[in-house]
Amino acid sequence: MTSSTTHETEPTAESDLDSALVTARRQLERAAAHVDVDPGVIERLKHPTRVSQVSVPLEREDGSVDVFTGYRAQHDDVRGPYKGGLRYHPEVNAEECIGLSMWMTWKCAVMDLPFGGGKGGISVDPKSLTDGETERLTRRFAEELRDDVGPTKDVPAPDMGTDAQTMAWFMDAYSMQQGETIPGVVTGKPPVVGGSYGREEAPGRSTAIATREAIDYEDRNVSDTTVAVQGFGSVGANAARLLEDWGATVVAVSDVNGAIHDPAGLDTHDVPTHDEEPEAVLEQDAPETISNEDVLELDVDVLIPAAVGNVITADNADAVEADIVVEGANGPTTFAADTILEERDVTVIPDILANAGGVTVSYFEWLQDINRRQWTLDEVNAELEDKMLAAWADIREEVEKQNLTWRDAAYVVALSRIAEAKAKRGLWP
Repeated sequence: MTSSTTHETEPTAESDLDSALVTARRQLERAAAHVDVDPGVIERLKHPTRVSQVSVPLEREDGSVDVFTGYRAQHDDVRGPYKGGLRYHPEVNAEECIGLSMWMTWKCAVMDLPFGGGKGGISVDPKSLTDGETERLTRRFAEELRDDVGPTKDVPAPDMGTDAQTMAWFMDAYSMQQGETIPGVVTGKPPVVGGSYGREEAPGRSTAIATREAIDYEDRNVSDTTVAVQGFGSVGANAARLLEDWGATVVAVSDVNGAIHDPAGLDTHDVPTHDEEPEAVLEQDAPETISNEDVLELDVDVLIPAAVGNVITADNADAVEADIVVEGANGPTTFAADTILEERDVTVIPDILANAGGVTVSYFEWLQDINRRQWTLDEVNAELEDKMLAAWADIREEVEKQNLTWRDAAYVVALSRIAEAKAKRGLWP
């Protein structure tokens, strides 16, 4: 059974490494100072609409049974169904899901998508599961969330520890429960069962587009730009390869074990991504190997943290030498570090814009599923380019009009759209 609550989990003690929830609320309050929004709307946006917690039993290969805890946070749906990933990770908890669902609300509003924010997952180490166990766990999770999700309610997608196959299992389980094939219940599926071409590469592509526009905005040339990428998974690898194709010099890439560095430039197409060959970056030929921490402090024009959150902190923000930071990962910069980078005039392109390609192409997939019509890869990429450039222009207008940081401007755009929708819909008595 699903148990729901309308109050948020209390955040843990504050530190520089704040939780996603603490950071999301701080960013909301800061942005609220720059936009004329009813204080009641801001207060409502600090809290999720609903958080579901479920028990997910799993029969192991040896016949034993383990019970894992699953969550689904639904933050706000004033602009449309909740939308956001499902992650399988040992540290998944209610508070994290709430904070990440808030970021999804802002991200969808920034991109002007008809969705609100959601996020969920299971507290489990996916590396401890066999393929069969992952399938059984996913199908049972779909059963437990059956009343919470749906194409017009809440549309999950892949996240950390999940992938297109996970979404296919989830969709199939939900469809079996409903008695008809409903591909639009999740996005990020394989194209053969209603997925969209270009979905997996989309966050990296949007990160590259945002990087290109930031370079151009600062009157630089991509061909004269050096780039360091922390994290060579789907986001980092696709961003790095696309920027290299456009003429940039990618001098460092990393995985969980460390980084390879070549000041003359790496051939990123020859470096396997995490999906192609897990943890293989350090096995590639390069003049130098360095730590993940050192990647953040390289003397480059652009730094793309595309691995995990909270990697740029108050402890190392002064050592960041890049002039532009583009957030490929979710929440890679702490609130304290963000302030330091602002004082140093380092341009930070926020995650809610940079990696929004994932949810944007998920929206395209949702449209394709509803209309039973599949787009070509060229159509998807062209539509994503248009959406990214439109969002960039809207944010740039606020940057220039109010002399804001790019993060503050992105929040102003998002909050303005959400507030307008809430004003038009009103508050039910």
